[in-house]
Amino acid sequence: MANQTKEQPTIIFLMTDQQRWDCIGKYNAHIHTPNIDKLAEKGITFNQAVCQSPMCVPSRSSMMLGYYPSQLGVRTNYGGLFDESRLPSEPLPAILQRAGYQTAGFGKTHWNHGQGVEEPDTRGFEVRAVGLSRASGHYEAGAIMMGDVNPEALEAYHRETASFGGGEENSNGYIGLTSTLPLNHHRDGWVAEQALSFIDEGLDASRPLFFYLSFLKPHAGLNVPKEFEDLYDLEQIPDIPQPPWEVEENTHLQATDDLNANSKEVYLEKKRIWEQMSPLEQRRTTLRYWANCSWLDHYFGLALDKLEQQGRLDHALIVFVSDHGEMLGERRYRFNKYNLYDSSVRVPMILSGSYIQQHKWGTEDERPAELIDLVPTLTAAAGLERNPMLPGFDLLGETVRRGSFCEFHGKGVTAPHSAPVYMWRTKEWKLILYIDGAVRDAAARVDETKGELYHLGKDAGEWHNLYGDDQYARIRERLKTELLMHLASAWSKGPFFYDKGGLQALQ
Repeated sequence: MANQTKEQPTIIFLMTDQQRWDCIGKYNAHIHTPNIDKLAEKGITFNQAVCQSPMCVPSRSSMMLGYYPSQLGVRTNYGGLFDESRLPSEPLPAILQRAGYQTAGFGKTHWNHGQGVEEPDTRGFEVRAVGLSRASGHYEAGAIMMGDVNPEALEAYHRETASFGGGEENSNGYIGLTSTLPLNHHRDGWVAEQALSFIDEGLDASRPLFFYLSFLKPHAGLNVPKEFEDLYDLEQIPDIPQPPWEVEENTHLQATDDLNANSKEVYLEKKRIWEQMSPLEQRRTTLRYWANCSWLDHYFGLALDKLEQQGRLDHALIVFVSDHGEMLGERRYRFNKYNLYDSSVRVPMILSGSYIQQHKWGTEDERPAELIDLVPTLTAAAGLERNPMLPGFDLLGETVRRGSFCEFHGKGVTAPHSAPVYMWRTKEWKLILYIDGAVRDAAARVDETKGELYHLGKDAGEWHNLYGDDQYARIRERLKTELLMHLASAWSKGPFFYDKGGLQALQ
């Protein structure tokens, strides 16, 4: 265990699921997120931050273990690392526990590590509460489960959302409804109550604190308490801009549709329904999604207020982040994520609190930031040496990477893994490289590589693909080279590195 020092800050990790980068008050005047906005006022907003994969399990695994999905082997929501003795790196909660922290985790981690494991490890969390049932596949050893403590409330929640389909993501899930349940009958409401009770009764005064609060929403389904719907006026909700074309063609998203017939039909079903809606009916989905963001912001405020009352904000580093974004009806009524466009891959990311130097409060950092940067950032804050095999950087340091990376391997549900799709993004440009079809024989078809190139400064919606335009050939080839060498540099270090001198060669 590391020597505990007075300099170790309280580390507070606040997380949502599927919250767009632009769905905080700082970037959207329509959104009511006063507590997140306060974090931005007393911290640094990383306005170019991206996830490492546009879906929950690979994104969260990558974030908590510090490696890219392609390094971990967790590439879709059906992946996971099941053997604790063979983890490629130390999970973030375990790192902080080793540094002497009391580690308390409330809500979603989505490790997907319970396959064939009776008591899945908490991976460093000493206190654990999850707003689901043991049968959900999200139980972790010793965790307090909503299904055990309040099964009636969880059953009431499932009754209210019974028509929302798997993952609450069908058309009804996105149309949503005004919830009639008490707040603590919602899974996130129950998790928030557990977290608040812990702050009142469970803090260890002899140790620094790592407090992790992670909600299941604003991910669909959109069954929202009325008091948060009422923050918004349907007449003031803007319409979702649509591209000048009717059918997605010559993109990685179209290639994914062609490989996965079930996924394509799910999309087309929503498209048919939304095309028949009035503009006001379409706006209600946006309203309820935003209302979900406001609801979770409310809980973050309650937790931060209690932590302040306990003196735990006097020397604190606060992280706010989401695991990926949400299309919310863009590109001809696409919902969910599962692509490499900005609405899916950009994430809100704020580092805040008294640990941040005051001259940086209220600033924006335009460096290409990634979710994998959180492990080295928090490792450094805790006073430990960083793992030199990890590809991420300390966000509070001075290192600047040329661009940011994200990868996509298809949904992996009813179809084989897609051939890999890789993104390299700068503030101004985005390059996407892909091959049609499955990964099984993609190595024999590298001559069929296709691409997308977008000038983000002029084409924020990524509607106009410039990849084949000779006018932009130099930019395209430069971005290709940067992408290649970025991946080569990351993969050359880990997750496995054997050398006579140990890791000295990476220092």
